[in-house]
Amino acid sequence: MEDRSERVEEPVTSSAVSREVNNASIPFDTKRLDALLDEAGIDILVATSKHSIQYLFGGYRFFFFAYMDAVGVSRYLPALIYPKGTPNDAIYVANALEVYEKNLGRFWTPTVQHSTWGTLDVAQAIIDHVRRLGAENKRIGIEAAFLPADAYLALRAGLPNAEFIDALLPLERLRARKTGTELSSLREASERVIDAMLAVFEKATPGWTKNDLVHALRREEQARDLAFEYCLVTAGTSFNRAPSDQIIREGDIVSLDSGGNYQGYIGDLCRMGILGQPDAELEDLLAEIEAIQQAARRPIKPGAHGHEIFTAVEELLSRSAHQSYTSFLAHGMGIISHEAPRLTRTGPIPYPDYDADRPLEQGMVVSVETTMHHPKRGFIKLEDTVAVTDTGYEAFGDQGRGWNRCSRQRQR
Repeated sequence: MEDRSERVEEPVTSSAVSREVNNASIPFDTKRLDALLDEAGIDILVATSKHSIQYLFGGYRFFFFAYMDAVGVSRYLPALIYPKGTPNDAIYVANALEVYEKNLGRFWTPTVQHSTWGTLDVAQAIIDHVRRLGAENKRIGIEAAFLPADAYLALRAGLPNAEFIDALLPLERLRARKTGTELSSLREASERVIDAMLAVFEKATPGWTKNDLVHALRREEQARDLAFEYCLVTAGTSFNRAPSDQIIREGDIVSLDSGGNYQGYIGDLCRMGILGQPDAELEDLLAEIEAIQQAARRPIKPGAHGHEIFTAVEELLSRSAHQSYTSFLAHGMGIISHEAPRLTRTGPIPYPDYDADRPLEQGMVVSVETTMHHPKRGFIKLEDTVAVTDTGYEAFGDQGRGWNRCSRQRQR
């Protein structure tokens, strides 16, 4: 029988909502968030993505829905309602099982409403709290890409006089400058991903498949306390990057491009391996990619404009004999991949280049990657993670940059 006592929520009364928050316990800069919300014309923020909830609660992710959001006939939908300038009026609308997390003191909000099991429950709780605040006519910031349609329609019906604005930009700008703790997590994520890759290269033998490579990398990342997210993998002369039963053979080159998550932050890097000895041409091709990668780092420092990273590699790319099949990309990263700073509008993931002509700031983190689709030798790539420091940059997980030799022993 269900223990219904765990589902009883704390009464949401005027006195409960007005309890004071110790600002020192709030894990983000409220003044900066308030300024960003003001700039975006938002009066009340309603954050509903798991990555925003993670950031706004200082690294929190509810373990029960870490893998999948679906439950019963609906889905998990956390919601933090934050009125601009008044954190004392913030409320967290949680799943019923999050009462356990509340009991452990995970949440800084004065009120935690932990009785929801689906999107419409959450929508009604948002409506009720906005009405309680007397804010039915205000401008409400939502995460449009992370608010299910049924919840959005319910909000529109329940708050017909409110104006709904996408809060993507202020939330992204808030996350753009990483704290020392965040940078430490990104450094650990990057170094552990690289360590896992090098371990796989050392073990891989002719006769393995691409699936074997990915399974081995998953095990190595998990052994290093990483949450394995993905691995794009190539072998031989094929450009196909999906795991498959393709067999790797003596002399094949191999690329591992993987995301491993440490404490909510992504290590996303790419390194090259070879089953055998690289010849002079392969050495030269990877050296060319390495030169582009190093050139891209040189302008990275506080105050430099984002587009300078791309400008720094233009000459090397333009005079390369392989320019027609070599590409360069730089993008921000942190809790998610391709977050601020946004440096180009021509990358594989479409978004505006909001930061191309803005100065880089200390604490921003940039992924730089150079990719060659060589028509005869195959897929060759390096991807690095670079943080903006007070004086320049620091690269995380910077080892394993050459041809990593795989075992020559054939697997039985």
